[in-house]
Amino acid sequence: MPKNSGKQLNPNPNPNPNPSLRERLDGNELDLSLSGLTEVPTRELAALPKATILDLSCNCIVMLPPEFCSLTHLIKLDLSKNKLQELPADFGRLHNLQHLDLYNNKLTNLPVSFAQLKNLKWLDLKGNPLDPLLEKVAGDCLDEKQCKQSAANVLRYMKTIQSEQDREKQRRLQVERELEKRREAELRAKEARERELRKREKMEEKERRRKEYDAQKLQRFNEPKEEKPTEPVSSAGPSASQKGHLFHQVLLKVLLFLLLCTVITVVMCRRTELPHEQLCSAVNHLYEDTLHALQGNEILQRILRSIPFP
Repeated sequence: MPKNSGKQLNPNPNPNPNPSLRERLDGNELDLSLSGLTEVPTRELAALPKATILDLSCNCIVMLPPEFCSLTHLIKLDLSKNKLQELPADFGRLHNLQHLDLYNNKLTNLPVSFAQLKNLKWLDLKGNPLDPLLEKVAGDCLDEKQCKQSAANVLRYMKTIQSEQDREKQRRLQVERELEKRREAELRAKEARERELRKREKMEEKERRRKEYDAQKLQRFNEPKEEKPTEPVSSAGPSASQKGHLFHQVLLKVLLFLLLCTVITVVMCRRTELPHEQLCSAVNHLYEDTLHALQGNEILQRILRSIPFP
């Protein structure tokens, strides 16, 4: 039978045991059973590396803190008759552990790291609501041989679970890597499509601008021929200075024409047989009056007298 199978809880447990654990150390054995513990004094235990045999049975411990896994000097550990519902995930760090008593707790499974307890030779899991498969693997621990066989069977079972989990982890990692590669490939393909789209849009924009340039060039080439008959300059007409110059020219031509007509009339009336006509009579009288009026102007008189009259 296991060592502590007959132990009973102290009816009057001391909730505040003596904090000096060194005084309770007997060689390499530290007995903290029946102490009413609800928590494990991990820090104080870490200061006692000589305590390779630790008895925490018959207490009210519900859980072991993660720091408990740093007590790698432990060789024999008795946690029977507590209220443990699970062991720390890193429980396998206690690689020097050879003897483990978990009798009469509330464990349903063991952490996968349990497979790392390669030195474990003795194991008692009786009195726990274990998973049916784990309970079948563990078997009974009614004598030394059965407890040793239980340790071997459980270690082998946990190693199988660890291998399966490692394979599953590798499979998930492989799937994740493949997904990552696929995402990267899709991202590269998307970037390539976007680059091709930008390139095509750039070429289309360049072609559009070229066509616009050709159209504008053609329009400028055809524009003078189409608009030549309706040029603003021709529709605007001559300027004011041009109008004045044209008026003076016309006036001068009119005056010259009148003067020429007058001279011709005078000559004809003086040299032809028309002097007695009514028109010639008036012209002759006008000529005489003008000559008489200009008698004081010798230059004009010479000009008038130079006209060959009969």
